[in-house]
Amino acid sequence: MRIDLHAHSNASDGTDSPAELVAAAAAAGLDVVALTDHDTVAGHAEAAEAVRALPSGTRLSLVPGAELSCAVDGISLHLLAYLFDPAEPAFAGERELVRTDRFRRGRAVVERCRALGADISWEQVQRIAGTGSVGRPHIASALVEAGVVATVSDAFTPQWLANGGRADVRKHETDPAEAVRLVRAAGGVPVFAHPGAVKRGRTVSDQVIADLAAAGLAALEVDHIDHDEPTRARLRGLAADLGLLTTGSSDYHGSRKSVRLGEHTTDPGVYEALLAQATGAKPIEG
Repeated sequence: MRIDLHAHSNASDGTDSPAELVAAAAAAGLDVVALTDHDTVAGHAEAAEAVRALPSGTRLSLVPGAELSCAVDGISLHLLAYLFDPAEPAFAGERELVRTDRFRRGRAVVERCRALGADISWEQVQRIAGTGSVGRPHIASALVEAGVVATVSDAFTPQWLANGGRADVRKHETDPAEAVRLVRAAGGVPVFAHPGAVKRGRTVSDQVIADLAAAGLAALEVDHIDHDEPTRARLRGLAADLGLLTTGSSDYHGSRKSVRLGEHTTDPGVYEALLAQATGAKPIEG
């Protein structure tokens, strides 16, 4: 089995529609794909319909999920949540609070970019985002369009959009231990996304990860494009010490990033162990 548990659609900051993401996953030969848009489940219904409409003989399971924006001690981090009940009110309310503040933060980041000499506009960023929730990758794409930077990745530096960068503006981010509890209370399974991605900014200490494990964290996302081999080895050791599972995922964003669907995958035994912990929802079978 080929299992990719981290992918984005244009319901947040990917470029594929949810249906296009499902088609791409099937074409890539995946058996399982998780749709994990940022702080939203807006793409789930379209993706589920697309899975059910796949040609006979195409086997693909869709794992509904989300990627949650969190912060502790001023350090941003992301938590993947799988197979939760999207209607559970406490968790739904927290996701809505984060999404609402994304709008305020996006406008403020655009204004900072303009003050720094970038000829971009809020209307341009909204056009790029389409129906998706505006995020920094959309602003990065606007910077590319304006010729300010060559690629989306080049925008995520201290000069522009990196955490703590010249144009960065803080947004509402959930305490990660509280996020773990919210996910579990909604019947979901929480996994720490790319915990060693140092090029994105500061990363949390091993003690923070131990605290999250005690709060109910299920796994660390270890095999990821932003982790080099020494980082992966260190995270595997830490996960073993804490009794956590380890996953692998592409963090696919369509054409916005160069990573391919299925570039990193999760062991089938780990996937089954994650499923066994979920009570809020089930995978959608094609």
